[in-house]
Amino acid sequence: MTDATLGAAAPRSAFSAADDRLKKRHRAERLFKAQGIAAIVIAMVFLVVLVGRIVAQGYTTFEAHTLSVPVYLNPDRIDTSDLSGVNYDYIVAEAVMKKLGVQDDDLGTVSTKVQDLVSRDFGFQLLNKLKADQSLIGKTIEVSGPLKADADLYFKGELKRSTAEGDRKLDNQQLDWLDQLQKAGAIKSGFNFAFFTNSDSTEPEQAGVLGAVVGSAMMLLITALIAVPVGVMAAVYLEEFAPKNRWTDVIEVNINNLAAVPSIVYGLLGLALFINWLNVPRSSPLVGGLVLALMALPTVIIATRSALKAVPPSIREAALGVGASKTQTVFHHVLPLAMPGVMTGAILSLAHALGETAPLLMIGMVSFVPGVPEGFTGAATVLPVQVFIWENASERAFHERTAAAIIVLLVFMIVMNAAAVILRRRFERRPAAGADGASADPAR
Repeated sequence: MTDATLGAAAPRSAFSAADDRLKKRHRAERLFKAQGIAAIVIAMVFLVVLVGRIVAQGYTTFEAHTLSVPVYLNPDRIDTSDLSGVNYDYIVAEAVMKKLGVQDDDLGTVSTKVQDLVSRDFGFQLLNKLKADQSLIGKTIEVSGPLKADADLYFKGELKRSTAEGDRKLDNQQLDWLDQLQKAGAIKSGFNFAFFTNSDSTEPEQAGVLGAVVGSAMMLLITALIAVPVGVMAAVYLEEFAPKNRWTDVIEVNINNLAAVPSIVYGLLGLALFINWLNVPRSSPLVGGLVLALMALPTVIIATRSALKAVPPSIREAALGVGASKTQTVFHHVLPLAMPGVMTGAILSLAHALGETAPLLMIGMVSFVPGVPEGFTGAATVLPVQVFIWENASERAFHERTAAAIIVLLVFMIVMNAAAVILRRRFERRPAAGADGASADPAR
């Protein structure tokens, strides 16, 4: 073999080796892209399954079946001196039995079974009407209200006739009565507005999320008023003004560690600090907001510092070069440019705080609150805790409302995340276009 042959073979082998390496890199790149797409697909599948399961279980809550029946306010059964002591449930049961064409027996078995179909809301309605106008006694009035939870589940297909009679709360006779009332036009279906206008109740058909939504909003307001200003100012000082020494390093390490502390620890801290020491009312939006503010502070500080670091150093140098002070440079130039990241981090930290349950359980917000909070120091509950309470309830209808409350919570958090995106775009500074439509950015 000649030298010329060897010289020609060497370049070909080098080119072949380079080509093999190039093909290997391309294969690795295609594999990486495929893995990324597969990860996204798997994540989307899990998300769809999770959300689909929640929606499938909870969407029926937004439909309610109501009963309309003429009720005769029998003077013989109503004591005007003690309206609260009247058995209104039996009066309503009599009206329903008359509608069905059945009579009660000596033991009251029929009326008891009828009362198992009708919500106690009917009785409260009659009481309120008589308190407002006692002249209604002796008259027949039309009253509408929700069915009992189990009767409502029957029309939604959750309680089936095919189930053994001993395994369901309503027997065949009660189901026949429900069908009879529906055929007579006494039972109608519609949107369940009561779920959004009522607060928590021991009766599933009367339970709603209004109190929890108002409590969540009040608590989140306190959290935002404390965590956002304090967190942003702390981040500005640490990033722009604080000397770089051992003490600031210690503070930074502790802030990062606090962001990773389990949320229940903040609940224990709030219990010891705010309730036991400062005597802040237990189970109030105030103490809940204070606890969640402590939990959100590290996240707000970290997000704000990251946004400040993302501002180009040239901005600071230019401002200082034209005579601006350090404070003017930070608050007139650096912080406005970092505001999109600051607002995004703040809102996302608040959204995360909204979904927390463990710290709120530690400060007593697991208590039963049947109404809307009367103030920042009044008893209140919040959506995550409401979900926790309903999920642990024994009644089947509460599990349906659990999923519906989760849907409301998800909508709440989606709105907050959308607000973060909108605010980020609102505060972003884009280069203005010239008169000819071209970008004014010199780099372009």
